[in-house]
Amino acid sequence: MTNEVKGDQAIRGGALTGRAPEMTYAGVLSFLRRKYSKDVSGAHVVVSGVPYDGSVSNRSGCRLGPQAIRAASVQLAELKAFPFDFDPFDHLAVVDFGDCYLTPQTQSSVPAAIVAHAESIIAQGAKMLTFGGDHFVTYPLLKAHAAKYGPVALVQFDAHSDTWEEQQGQLDHGTMFARGVDEGIIDTEYSIQIGIRTQNDDPHGFKIQTAPWIHRNGVDASIEGILNRVKDRPAYITFDIDCLDPAFAPGTGTPVAGGLASWQALEILRGLGSLDLIGMDVVEVAPAYDHSEITAIAAATVAHDWLCLLAQKIR
Repeated sequence: MTNEVKGDQAIRGGALTGRAPEMTYAGVLSFLRRKYSKDVSGAHVVVSGVPYDGSVSNRSGCRLGPQAIRAASVQLAELKAFPFDFDPFDHLAVVDFGDCYLTPQTQSSVPAAIVAHAESIIAQGAKMLTFGGDHFVTYPLLKAHAAKYGPVALVQFDAHSDTWEEQQGQLDHGTMFARGVDEGIIDTEYSIQIGIRTQNDDPHGFKIQTAPWIHRNGVDASIEGILNRVKDRPAYITFDIDCLDPAFAPGTGTPVAGGLASWQALEILRGLGSLDLIGMDVVEVAPAYDHSEITAIAAATVAHDWLCLLAQKIR
């Protein structure tokens, strides 16, 4: 299916499916050239950004991540999806909602604003694909998802466990999953962390595939371990871009050497199509530290391939 409009499909297109001719280097940007709209009726997936980085512990700047990921997605909207060999938008209705409105100067208001944003979308029957922002934004997103699905299986691609203990009332992108476990919104019996390469003495019940383990054992073993861990539980994927080695993702606030190559992460993600995928976020893209958009391109491709997994289920 192809819309009649040529160019600026983000604001001129009618249907939420199909494609229209676009110049990859021009026009109004949205993620994968999908229609911009606050009306999400009929959408299978709603894309939105959460441009917040008030919880970082090192370099700031990932509030600009949603813009960078959208800009980097343009070539992915040009051809059929590789290696899936189909156009996901022949099957999947996707709308770009724009960004969650926040008042970052009043940080205490941020978590509730994100929860309300997510709950309003989920209540309309759509799944969410969210771009951060720092990794703290996953915590309120998980709260909104757990309100519908119950405790979720968290599939976390990351260099860091983000389960360190927090101070009371603290907004921190390294502690929120410990809070999520304590509050019962994450079911650690079915959750797994992939690509970890920083030390934390308390795994908080998560199964962990470290980056060196994946390098030694390979992609197929990683996929098998994830599927065996998550089983048929509602699975939320959070992809911190620093899961990738800085050679493949320099544009992030807390880079750690020895991470996954982009091809490894993509191959692992592409093997997770049998999971009950309820939502995804891609976080911690900080374009000020990027080179030639390689971090943003990797992030956009990860998000694109998650959409393809959903489209594959209904085509």
